[in-house]
Amino acid sequence: MATGLLQRVSAGLTRAGGRGRPAGQLVLWSRGFAASGSRNRGDSWFKSLFVRKVDPRKDAHANLLTKNEESNLYKIQFHNVKPECLDAYNKLCEEVLPSIHADKYYPCELVGTWNTWYGEQDQAVHLWRYRGGYPALTEVMNKLRQNKEFTAYRKERGKMLLSRRNQLLLEFSFWKEPVLLEGPNIYELRSYQLRPGTMIEWGNYW
Repeated sequence: MATGLLQRVSAGLTRAGGRGRPAGQLVLWSRGFAASGSRNRGDSWFKSLFVRKVDPRKDAHANLLTKNEESNLYKIQFHNVKPECLDAYNKLCEEVLPSIHADKYYPCELVGTWNTWYGEQDQAVHLWRYRGGYPALTEVMNKLRQNKEFTAYRKERGKMLLSRRNQLLLEFSFWKEPVLLEGPNIYELRSYQLRPGTMIEWGNYW
């Protein structure tokens, strides 16, 4: 059920200061998942002795499983590029995005940027991290509106795209921040579709 294999476009986009890094790869998978009540209850009880368990409450499940609202917020961007413009698009991103990443004026970091190799073709994927959650995202967006270089970048980028979409993501409280290692490496990105009401059970299993 794999949906795509992403290959890093420019190692200079993944770290502050634009230091060169060996090229890496990220595997994008999409798998269906449904928590089941038919699991061995004895086994589940045994596992619960060794992991932090989240008790069901009336709070939103997302609030129970993620860090506080001031922790990191992530934005993942999917850009579908015109096939004849992909090289020009990559070059344009390499010229502009690292400067935003390295500038302390913007409370954000470019965790990684890739082209899809297997699955969606002629697609670029960017993953941003905002230190401070939603307030940091709002701050960056407001500042970028005043950035003439970024405004020109968006205008030129729009000529090269067929479509684009964004997703905002929160960190799970039981996992560390994503960190790119010295490459080349393969990274797996999964998404799960859960039955309503099973997110707490899913989190406890993880």
